[in-house]
Amino acid sequence: QVQLVESGGGLVQPGGSLRLSCAASGSIFKIFTMGWYRQAPGKQRELVATITSVNSTAYAASLKGRFTISRGNAKNTVYLQMSSLEPEDTAAYYCYANVAQYSYGSSIAYWGQGTQVTVSS
Repeated sequence: QVQLVESGGGLVQPGGSLRLSCAASGSIFKIFTMGWYRQAPGKQRELVATITSVNSTAYAASLKGRFTISRGNAKNTVYLQMSSLEPEDTAAYYCYANVAQYSYGSSIAYWGQGTQVTVSS
């Protein structure tokens, strides 16, 4: 099995910054794309950012360059640096990883348990 553990959420004032981390562990042959989604109360889960195994990145257009996604050197960790946070960024943030557990067969998407980010004065 594969586990994703997120950390770094919390309460921050508007205009502040937070850095989320997500570490994957378990039976892993290779991790392909990793990324972050978020879900605000009463809203659908939406894509925030993704990063491939060769560090190609993509972001939701609505973020306007305020967030940066990156991966650790071991490629099993993904980070989300969030700056100029707005109350509208308040949500539960979920990490995901597209993981191949073996050298053969297909990859499977795994999800973390979520970490809460609250932007409020």
